[in-house]
Amino acid sequence: MDLALAVTAFEWLEDAIGGQVWTYPAIAIAVAFDSLLPIAPGEAMMITAGVLAANGDLILALVILAGFVGSLLGDNASYGLGATLGRRAQQRFFSSGSSHHRLEWARRQLVERGAVIIVAARFIPGGRTATTFSAGTLEMPWRRFVVIDAVAAGLWATYIALLGYFGGAAFEEDLWKPLLAAGGVAVLIAAGGELIRRTKLA
Repeated sequence: MDLALAVTAFEWLEDAIGGQVWTYPAIAIAVAFDSLLPIAPGEAMMITAGVLAANGDLILALVILAGFVGSLLGDNASYGLGATLGRRAQQRFFSSGSSHHRLEWARRQLVERGAVIIVAARFIPGGRTATTFSAGTLEMPWRRFVVIDAVAAGLWATYIALLGYFGGAAFEEDLWKPLLAAGGVAVLIAAGGELIRRTKLA
C-alpha cells in the first residue's frame, strides 16, 4: 500500500466527516472493527494518523487515545462473542474426548501464559481476534482479561502510532514494513514473557 495514497484517503475522510474532531472517533471505530474483522485497516489507519500527527494535522496523544479506546472496545466485543457463541460451538464441535483434551490444554495455556499471549497477539493482525475470542470461549475471567487487554491496547496504540509519527518517510512506498516490525515486536514479547515465566518457575 502506498503511504501517500493512504494519507490522501485519510485527509478525504477528515473532510467528509467534518474536520479533525470527528477523525478520532473514526480511528477508534476502524480499530475496533479491526479487532473483530482482521480485514479492517486498523494498523494502516493508526500508522497514517501517526504520519499526519507528525505533519501537525492531528494530535499524537489523541491518536494514541483513539487507538487505545478502539482496540479495548473491539477486543472486549470479541471476548463477549467468544463467551456466548463460542460455548455453543464448543459443545457442538469439541464434544469428543480428544477435542476436550485440546480445549483443556488451551485453557491451561491461558491460565499460565494468558498475559503474554494476549499482549503479543495484539501486535498480530488476525491473531488478536483469535486470541480474544478464545479467551471468552475458554472462560478466562473477564476482570483478568480486561486488565491484561488494557495493557496490551495501550502498548499497541502507542507503538503503532509512533511508528507512523517517527517513521513516515521510511514507509513512503509500503505500509507492510511497519506491520512486519509489529510482528517482530510480538515475537519478542512472547519470548521475553516465556523467559520470565520459566525463570520464576526455576
